[in-house]
Amino acid sequence: LILTPEWIEEVRRELPELPGPRRQRFVEQYGLSFEDATTLTATRAMADYYEAVVAQGVEARAAANWILSELMYLLRSAGADISACPIAPPHLAGLIKLIDEGTISGKIAKTVIQEMFQTGKTAEEVVKEKGLVQLSDPAQLEPIIDEILGAHPDKVSAYRGGKVGLLGFFVGQVMKATQGKANPQLVNQLLREKLASSSE
Repeated sequence: LILTPEWIEEVRRELPELPGPRRQRFVEQYGLSFEDATTLTATRAMADYYEAVVAQGVEARAAANWILSELMYLLRSAGADISACPIAPPHLAGLIKLIDEGTISGKIAKTVIQEMFQTGKTAEEVVKEKGLVQLSDPAQLEPIIDEILGAHPDKVSAYRGGKVGLLGFFVGQVMKATQGKANPQLVNQLLREKLASSSE
């Protein structure tokens, strides 16, 4: 038996990647922390699932965060393994893309992933059925913001008097009024503009 370098390389390529080298590759290729890479490469099924999600074109760290937090919590609660996960990698990637596009907020996404886990539906299906699309139109948000500012003149005065920490209160009120559907960044921007312009 002659072991040529070519034959050795071919066998090496066909063997499954060992956890150690794969973990190191996850750190270097995907920019993950050593800790996250270690957890994701603990089993081959977990590492394969992660790479299948990333292969759909989503940001590597976002994929890791969703798998290691929300998805792992749901799997543990159900006493299930990643290999029996009812959310296929393309479906999890679809959820992350909806957040990136601003279609849904991260908060709404946590509700969506639970529904996906229970029903096997895609993120798009859940969002459409439940009417969870994020409100990102200023024309829809401004009347709500105006109403909230009008209902709390004392807090508006306090904000303009220097208590800028009250911005969080106003954001919370808008999120409550929209059942968490408002785009938080846009709400922040609109509130700052309104609170500044009316104080002149």
